[in-house]
Amino acid sequence: MSLFKQLLLAICLFLVVAFGGSFMVSLESSRAQYVNQLRSHAQDAATALALSLTPNIDDPAMVELMVTSIFDSGYYASIRVIDLADNKVMVERSAEPDSSGVPHWFIRLIGLEAAGGDAIVSRGWQQAARVEVVSHPMFALAKLWESALGSLGWLLLCGAISALLGALLLKRQLRPLDYMVEQSHAIARREFLSLPELPRTPELRRVVQAMNQMVEKLKALFMEQAERSERLREESYQDSLTGLANRRYFDMQLQARVSHAEENRPGYLLLLRVNDLAGLNLRLGAAAADTLLKEVAAMLARLCARHPETANLICRSRGGEFSVLAPGLTLDEAHQLAQALDTALHSLYETGASDMYPVAWMGLAPYTAGEAPQDLLKLADQALAQAEGSGDGHWVCLDQPSVRQVGDDHHAWHQLLDQALEGHGLQLFFQPVIHAQTGNTLHHKVLSRVLDAHGAAIPAGRFLPWIERFGWSARLDITVLRLVLTHLQARPGVLALNLSAATLDDTQALNRIFDLLTAHSALGPRLIFEIGEEQLPQQQVLEQVTRRLHALGFGLALQHFGGRFSMIGNLSRLGLAYLKVDGSYIRAIDQENHKRLFIEAIQRAAHSIDLPLIAERVETEGELAVIRHMGLEGVQGRLVGEPGPWQEA
Repeated sequence: MSLFKQLLLAICLFLVVAFGGSFMVSLESSRAQYVNQLRSHAQDAATALALSLTPNIDDPAMVELMVTSIFDSGYYASIRVIDLADNKVMVERSAEPDSSGVPHWFIRLIGLEAAGGDAIVSRGWQQAARVEVVSHPMFALAKLWESALGSLGWLLLCGAISALLGALLLKRQLRPLDYMVEQSHAIARREFLSLPELPRTPELRRVVQAMNQMVEKLKALFMEQAERSERLREESYQDSLTGLANRRYFDMQLQARVSHAEENRPGYLLLLRVNDLAGLNLRLGAAAADTLLKEVAAMLARLCARHPETANLICRSRGGEFSVLAPGLTLDEAHQLAQALDTALHSLYETGASDMYPVAWMGLAPYTAGEAPQDLLKLADQALAQAEGSGDGHWVCLDQPSVRQVGDDHHAWHQLLDQALEGHGLQLFFQPVIHAQTGNTLHHKVLSRVLDAHGAAIPAGRFLPWIERFGWSARLDITVLRLVLTHLQARPGVLALNLSAATLDDTQALNRIFDLLTAHSALGPRLIFEIGEEQLPQQQVLEQVTRRLHALGFGLALQHFGGRFSMIGNLSRLGLAYLKVDGSYIRAIDQENHKRLFIEAIQRAAHSIDLPLIAERVETEGELAVIRHMGLEGVQGRLVGEPGPWQEA
């Protein structure tokens, strides 16, 4: 029983005892008073009747008339006139009055006995007769019963009012306890909540202050770990001059996003080299050269922000060389990006940031997922060399016949994907995510495949760019969600499903998704939604989506995590189910110590809020051994399970 119910029950019991005791005392006092009244009433009637009978004692008719008159005028059990000469009853009247609605149990409980009185009738100086009058207690019992009903009604009214007021008061006073329960639940969800208003009750105030202090301490420890991890990431993977990624980070991302053919998208690699940086240092000084590099970096970040997936894949390789990896870019988009960069670089010359033109040369090379990163770098270097040796332009884009797939035309993709999203030709693949220590399956990651005209499965890396160009990302998410809900209704297990940035930004699409989830809320514990780190919406939108998902019982997690570790302070309030560490930090972790140090920093920060970490793209036994040693909870990758259709147990 809750404390609230116990206190409320105690108040009610106290009221019952208090009013019950008061009623019993009042009842006993009234009972004694009524006994005296009955005795006095009987004695007064006997005296009055005796005086009235004195002149008429020898007239039997008058005696009977007067006795009857007195008997009928009051509450009497009996009236008798006894001749003292022979002790014979001259006149007697008796009756049993009606109970007047008084229950028999109340009559027995009160035990109020009849009271009597007597008087002598004289004949001159002689005693002629004796009058005996017995008053019936029914009148007193009726009054006591009415008094009892009135007291009971007052008791019930006072009890109801007291219970209502007591409940309101207790609810208000115990509200901090409810909030402290919510605080503890929030800590379990990796959230940190403090009670802003302290209660006035001293005992509760001390408890709330202690709870707030503990929450703030946990939050401070977590933020300290997060800041330390972010500093380590900046030292390891960020260029100190421009703030862009360094060559180490870029090589990691290049390896992760180019060498895997299954999920990665084709795109373009752009290399930019500042013209004669060494000569610029000599002529204008190191400060001017550094300023130029910063402006070039800011220009790259600004123009590449139009392509969200490219924004975190810009790096300064060395000196005046910059690299941009642009997954999902088409040939026309690559040309537009190069032209925009060339125009922006020309503006640097016009504003005096450089004393020569062109400021930089650029080379673009296309790639398809699955090719060797070194071959792509050689092709991009070749394009850059051609741009430097050409007098016609400042950038060159090479082409590869292998990049242009036979069926990669707008109309064919539109027709194929439209049919798939109508429910014809879309297939679900599942990749297991296992516990790193026990090997038990934690959940299955849901991947979508489009079947071509020959029934072959097309990986997401090929059709997702077209989905985005057609503006069908939200449509794809809704279609896949319907298939997943149907799958969960027929089969056991826990699934993880990705939500795209386009869906999160589309209020109408989100409402349709939540309508589906509301209709299948019983499946909540078995479905977790994942959002890519590069696709996170505004914090306010993200918190609103999280609250709605949690209200329906569904979970939320973050995948491809690592590039924006500074945001983990905000994510701590979301109650995430887990974090999936990006595969670029996992690849060759057994050979590259800097990755291990960074993952250890993430692990410490996540462990402080009890947030599980799952490693993505684990492909070797060495990587798995390091992950197990570091204490990460889950593993996902080809080493533990290839994506494929659902396999019945």
